[in-house]
Amino acid sequence: MNAKPITPFQQRVYAALRHVPAGCVTTYGLLARHLGCRSARAVGQALRRNPFAPEVPCHRVIAADLRLGGFCGARAGAQIRRKQALLAKEGVAFDAEGRLVEKRRVFGFPGKKQVEPGG
Repeated sequence: MNAKPITPFQQRVYAALRHVPAGCVTTYGLLARHLGCRSARAVGQALRRNPFAPEVPCHRVIAADLRLGGFCGARAGAQIRRKQALLAKEGVAFDAEGRLVEKRRVFGFPGKKQVEPGG
């Protein structure tokens, strides 16, 4: 079975995501806006196909409402627990409702106007 080739859009998503440091997260929407893309879902699909994890840290991308979002094609279960564990190792915590505890952990891409996530 051959893997699908990586598209130029996916390459841009992966390159941008490498700038999000450990201990920080971004949202699908913030990443999309940074890329000049209007679709957070397109970013999510690119990350779902990420062949470079963990070098391209797709676990650092969360939903606009500051919940965990998806991971490895799943929105619940073992994969989401794995995403939360990876983030916890980096010091990123979520409350009992699954929301990011510290908004200061949201990475703002330099040179782009940021919209306050979750609001």
